[in-house]
Amino acid sequence: MSLREPAVRPAAPSRAHATAGGDALASPPAASRAVSRKGRGARGLEIALLVGPALVVFLAFVVFPIVMAAYYGFFSWQGFGAPSDFVGFRNYVTIFQDPTFLDALRHNATIVVLSLVLQGPVAIGLALLLNRKLRGQSLIRVLIFVPYVISEVVVGTGWSLMLQGSGAVNDLLTDLGLGALARDWLADPSIAIWTLLVIITWKYVGFAVILFLAGLQGVPEELSEAAAIDGASWWQIQRRITLPLLGPTLRIWAFLSIIGSLQLFDLVYIIWGQYIAATAGTSTMATYMVANGRTSGSYGYGNAVAVVLFLISLVVALVYQRFVLRRDTAGAVTTAGEER
Repeated sequence: MSLREPAVRPAAPSRAHATAGGDALASPPAASRAVSRKGRGARGLEIALLVGPALVVFLAFVVFPIVMAAYYGFFSWQGFGAPSDFVGFRNYVTIFQDPTFLDALRHNATIVVLSLVLQGPVAIGLALLLNRKLRGQSLIRVLIFVPYVISEVVVGTGWSLMLQGSGAVNDLLTDLGLGALARDWLADPSIAIWTLLVIITWKYVGFAVILFLAGLQGVPEELSEAAAIDGASWWQIQRRITLPLLGPTLRIWAFLSIIGSLQLFDLVYIIWGQYIAATAGTSTMATYMVANGRTSGSYGYGNAVAVVLFLISLVVALVYQRFVLRRDTAGAVTTAGEER
């Protein structure tokens, strides 16, 4: 027998022991997956509870009416009973063949463009002025914002009384010796659209000013101070620093102004009425819809006009978001991988 004992090799674990050990090692990941699934289920339930009511309201009061309007637009329907006189796309074809609707569409386009041109510079100028320290600054802000919170009915009634032929505006011009400037501000087709734009600017410029003032709060003062130290003038600071940083707010305001101008109804309907607006050159697609739909008893045709107005607004909104708001929303949405 050798003095040197052979090394004793440890016995290999049996299959049963190996399996047991493997299960023991695999248990924590399995438990983790179970917990993860449970967490995702709870999160999904929480999202459903929070989003569910809003989704139901959206479907009931937005999607469903649009679908029903599109359905009724395929019928010659008088507003009572089940629609039965199917006319297909005849209502939609008639809309774009009607010169009155095309005039209303052109008026809407004019209001869209001129509202941006008139309200934008005025609102920016007032916002830059009110962003500085002034005596009575809070009172001025309130006075500028007051027209926006006044009801459209009150605004329309007040302006219609002041601008009629024997109204306060013409009387004031006469008392000032400017009687030659007195006009029929509401009925003259050559100036009625400008009258409407003045009223719209007076009514809604306060909202733009408040929006821009909120955006100016996010512009760092350090940048303006550094530019001033480097010799930049006030105008150069506003043009090179303030306005570019105010860009997202400007684009959001422009979007709201465009959609509001496309759907303009109340002020025109109150001041000019549904029939006078067409002859005065201030009719819009919304007033055309009411005059040729509800008032005339052609509810099928009126629903078709409503669908056309919705589609035009939707296309404009999608195009604007795609080409204008894209730079503002590009970094607002993250994927699951980016979050991790």
